[in-house]
Parts: sequence; structure tokens; C-alpha cells
Amino acid sequence: MKGERDLRTLLHGLRPELRPGRYVYVTLPGGDVPRSVTPVVTVSEQEGLTLVVQEAQAVAAGLDHHFVAGWITLRVHSALEAVGLTAAVSLALTDAGISCNVVAGFHHDHLFVPYARAAEAVQVLEALAAESG
Repeated sequence: MKGERDLRTLLHGLRPELRPGRYVYVTLPGGDVPRSVTPVVTVSEQEGLTLVVQEAQAVAAGLDHHFVAGWITLRVHSALEAVGLTAAVSLALTDAGISCNVVAGFHHDHLFVPYARAAEAVQVLEALAAESG
């Protein structure tokens, strides 16, 4: 199934879903992921391996972690080459004063926002979808 490219259709179909849990960012200079940790995101950088993991796993593994986040999945199936979705979502959250880290998966975009404001971020995105219809 091909992903959607039309920005208006993408925005109208956002269907943001707040996933349960608290997620944090961890960096591992050596790149060795502890067996007890199951990352939901990995990014290989020159400085080391960045992971997004459940906060409880980071704590249990004794990993230094940063930015406690809520994880929102945009349920619309966006094409990787779609233009404007990240910008529109980021602008809506910016206008609400909510920081956002975006990760594109093959089928969906995933947003990591401050945990304390995650429910509010979902409301902002639902409003964006409603006004785009």
C-alpha cells in the first residue's frame, strides 16, 4: 500500500494516538545496547548510538537519560516523500509552545513530546486535523 502524499489529506487523516508510557533519550558512545533494553528508535551518530527507550528500562539498566517524553503516533499512512506534513505538525505544536522530536517510520510518523504536555499535544493535532477537513 502506497503512502499518502497530499498534504490536506494527510492533515485531515492525522488520527494522533498517544501510546502508553514514558520514553527517554539515551546515548551510548560504544554502541552496545544492554540486553534488558528494547529501543523503540535507534539513530547511529558519529558520537555514539542514540536510543529512545522506555524510562523504566533506562533506569533499570542504569543508563543516563534525558527528555522524558510521550510518544504520539500519527496513524495516517504518509509517504516518505510527502512534502509539508512535518512542517505543518511542527508549526501547530510550536504555536502551542510544545517541543517535538519527529521520527519517520515506513508507515507512520512518530512524535516525541514533553511527557507532561503529551495529552495537550494530541488535542492540538486533533484540532489541526479538524480544521484541515
